[in-house]
Amino acid sequence: MHRGGWVIALTFVVALMLTVLPLPQWAALWRPPWVALVLIYWCMAVPQRVGIAVAFVMGLCLDVLSGSALMGQHGLALVIVAYITHRLHLRVRVFAPWQQGISIFVVILLYQAVVLWLHGMQGHAAPGSAVLTVALSAMVLWPWVFVMLRDLRRRYEVN
Repeated sequence: MHRGGWVIALTFVVALMLTVLPLPQWAALWRPPWVALVLIYWCMAVPQRVGIAVAFVMGLCLDVLSGSALMGQHGLALVIVAYITHRLHLRVRVFAPWQQGISIFVVILLYQAVVLWLHGMQGHAAPGSAVLTVALSAMVLWPWVFVMLRDLRRRYEVN
């Protein structure tokens, strides 16, 4: 029997809240993609429960919260992230969290590339350096995100 579904849902709600939290302009360039980080963790930890469907729903929630002109752009990007994570989760899980951060950097770069590609197809200018700063912040924060979510999963016996 699956336990702790409410913990998974709560972590996604917190990630959505952190995503829309107002920040100063200089800090907004370094805002990590919280929803993508939480999605990656749960796809690695409980791949039988969190996958492509959850990724698409969370992407639609992100589109609504951010006021995206094109509904589904974050959904598509998060589906790609979930797919890659599912394909590689057995390999990446054996690394130390700081080593996982390198994989996270590449996956988040791909996530950002898809979102910016779709944003550019709408005729909007793409911010150049924001792609790297977001991926770097995700890579640096990954060990802490990993440890916090792992401790939550263990404490509430999410399986």
